[in-house]
Amino acid sequence: MTDFRKDFVKYAKSLNEASEDKNIRTAISRAVSSYRNTVSETLERFPHTPALAEEVQEIKTRSMASLDTLLEQAMASVERNKGKAFYAKDHQAALEIALGIIGKGKTVVKGKSMLGEELHLREYLEENGNEVWETDLGEFILQLRKERPMHILSPSIHVPREQVAEVFTKFFKKEVSPDIAEEVKVVREFLREKYFTSDVGISGANVVAADTGAMVIIENEGNVRLATGAPPVHIVMVGVEKLVPTFQDAMKVAEVTWRYAQYGVPGYVNIVSGPSKTGDIEKVTTYGAHGPKEFYVIFVDNGRKEMAQEEKFTQALHCLRCGGCMYECPVFQVTAGHFGHTYMGGIGTVWTAFVSGGMEKAAPLVYSCLRCGRCVERCPMSINVPAMIGELRERIVYGTYED
Repeated sequence: MTDFRKDFVKYAKSLNEASEDKNIRTAISRAVSSYRNTVSETLERFPHTPALAEEVQEIKTRSMASLDTLLEQAMASVERNKGKAFYAKDHQAALEIALGIIGKGKTVVKGKSMLGEELHLREYLEENGNEVWETDLGEFILQLRKERPMHILSPSIHVPREQVAEVFTKFFKKEVSPDIAEEVKVVREFLREKYFTSDVGISGANVVAADTGAMVIIENEGNVRLATGAPPVHIVMVGVEKLVPTFQDAMKVAEVTWRYAQYGVPGYVNIVSGPSKTGDIEKVTTYGAHGPKEFYVIFVDNGRKEMAQEEKFTQALHCLRCGGCMYECPVFQVTAGHFGHTYMGGIGTVWTAFVSGGMEKAAPLVYSCLRCGRCVERCPMSINVPAMIGELRERIVYGTYED
């Protein structure tokens, strides 16, 4: 059995330091208050949402039970749409496929992606001679701070505006005041040029319709639309758990996702199914119009299929990444993403065990979760995280897992 002592000691130190960090306390308290008020107001405006969430639960259950079939169908759809589809069994395969497409010495603009964090994609591409820029504001802040995300939806949630101003003042070599509008403006000006001079744009996807090969990408900033529309090459890297059977299913998943992620309606919903095209001359379809000429989709497993086959854990794959559970988690509220490895909170502990770090990294997190169930009450998919945490604890105690 693995000796978890070192990981527990290191993790406990990080957690204790985070709990005493005044900046985290300030930033999280602001975010929790804003999130709760906005979601409450949003669900009052759209009262059909909880019932729709129950329907999405059924869609996800059916989808996880037929992952192989949906994957085969989705890859065929992408190819039919003149894109190129790949399947990556594990972490290394995904990185190598991406690098094989991109090559070296390229400039890459990237949208926010938890899968990208799981794979350490930006770091890998940079190590292989590429210039990579995060275009999500929160991810951009963390790229400059050389830190990992502290929330799956709002990655820089732990950084108050005052600290953002300090980081930007140093990077841009000019005084940036702790005014949020001013901070947004300087990043907009910097990244604008990057979008139109980059060789490759990379994004994730919130949900994928297998029947059409349509990638649905939800955003508010407009950065993903620019990062995937301006460069000549667009690469989508997406976990196989995002697959659903039909386009209509995908739209239902998308609506529930953004509703519980704090928005009545997002700023943008991007639906991408292949390279840009036109049929305006003699109705002859020609590819490579104003948008990308090349379109690639890398479907990543990296432990997800194993999770799908585990009856006690398959429900974790229903997670929509709305982030709502974290705002309700008592531990997260005082430590932010320090209660996590790549994925955070109780649900992130399960994901850590299967896809990002293994039981060695998950073990300390398992014993941080209070199993209070507040995450379940908030979760649109009603994922029973406390039960999964209990099962992981039992496996740690009895050693019933693979090192």
